[in-house]
Amino acid sequence: MENSHMPFSKKNYQLMLIGLGIISLGFVLIGLDKEPHGFGFLGLTLGPIVTLAGFIFQFYAIFHKPSNK
Repeated sequence: MENSHMPFSKKNYQLMLIGLGIISLGFVLIGLDKEPHGFGFLGLTLGPIVTLAGFIFQFYAIFHKPSNK
């Protein structure tokens, strides 16, 4: 384990950026829904599932421990 003053490793930050991308994709999917008030498949089903997956991925990115090599 490296003696760094940074709370996270480079890998953690990379995973967090991926998680932010997934969350953003979820919100974009919600916004792309053509039904009135977002009551279609994208706004009620797919977008929220992708957004939730992004938040779960963020928890993984935060708690990911680098391997000891």
